[in-house]
Amino acid sequence: MAITRLTDIITVFDSKWTYGDVKFGYDGEVNQDHDTQYPLMLVNPPESTIPVIYDGREEYSFEVNFYNLYSQAAKDVVTLQKRWDNLQDLSNEWLDMVLKNYQDVTVEAYLNDESIEIERVKDTNNDKLVQIKLTFTMSAFTKCFRPVSNYPTDFSDLKLWLRADSGVTFDIPTKKVSAWSDESSSSNNFSQSTKAKQPLRYGYGGENDKAYFDFNGTSNTIPSIGNSPIETNFTIFEVSKIDAAADTIFGYSNDGKIISIGLNDIGYYTAMVNDGINQLRTGTSVDNTGSYHIGVVGKEGTTINVEYYDDANSITNSYTDGGFEPSIAFNETILNVGSLDGTTELLDGSVQEVIVYNRKLSDAEVSKVVGYLNLKYKIY
Repeated sequence: MAITRLTDIITVFDSKWTYGDVKFGYDGEVNQDHDTQYPLMLVNPPESTIPVIYDGREEYSFEVNFYNLYSQAAKDVVTLQKRWDNLQDLSNEWLDMVLKNYQDVTVEAYLNDESIEIERVKDTNNDKLVQIKLTFTMSAFTKCFRPVSNYPTDFSDLKLWLRADSGVTFDIPTKKVSAWSDESSSSNNFSQSTKAKQPLRYGYGGENDKAYFDFNGTSNTIPSIGNSPIETNFTIFEVSKIDAAADTIFGYSNDGKIISIGLNDIGYYTAMVNDGINQLRTGTSVDNTGSYHIGVVGKEGTTINVEYYDDANSITNSYTDGGFEPSIAFNETILNVGSLDGTTELLDGSVQEVIVYNRKLSDAEVSKVVGYLNLKYKIY
């Protein structure tokens, strides 16, 4: 059954009101900028409860107000009751279109019985307006409270899980990040004690308004405390936005042995693994600069593959070099988020999540982890 959240409901409300302006806010904000196109629909932020947890329903108590002009001059040509009736007709038509939207059997949303109330108000707010106040309770399926989702911890060999929304130590006034805890239970934690190198952490404003780290492209990077846990094969997932070519999101570099994920010199998303002599390298062939994306890099033996998803692209590529040494491990020095090695290819952009497995995941497992990330960040 489809998941219906408040944002989804408000999107439907908005799309079905085609007669004038729509606002999601409070009564005192009606025409505060004096630029409203009437008729106006104002949806107040609702109260909500989840009455029976395992039903997966949420009951939203909505108050929706409809306004239209009723100027002094208009009194000579239209009666007050007629203006109210016409406004009520529009509100009824709007509500009917909203309910028709939810007739699809894969979506469940409906009005609770006998919950509608209508009130008529005159001379309200900043204008000479007539107002219809419609209150009702809508039950919508939001989330079945049973363990049906997949999370990175559901799959074996998880060695690193960094999330901008969890396990972060940062200074509240400056937003500078000093530590980032690994949520995988492997304790592969990251820290940055040099203030000039500390990225900034914002609790909202990233993709899908989620938390993110901001890297300035000149000094910010955050390394692991201990050596990398990555051995010969791996799968790395990341959610980020890279704003400049030749920047690295995630890197490992030791005596020519390299893992690098980022953009190449012309802005193509690229993953590279080097055994000290031979190189595995693949990615996209479109400009990915400035796009929030999900990136997946898998390496097994002598083959590397990349999956890349943003709001306009879904790209999969792979590359094999039989000369690559498959026994090379990548665990002799630290990892870096926001640079290749702490000093080069510094990231100008944002990072929201990094997940590392110490093996090549199956296609089905990759699909489930990508599904978790896309459900969270709404990348595509």
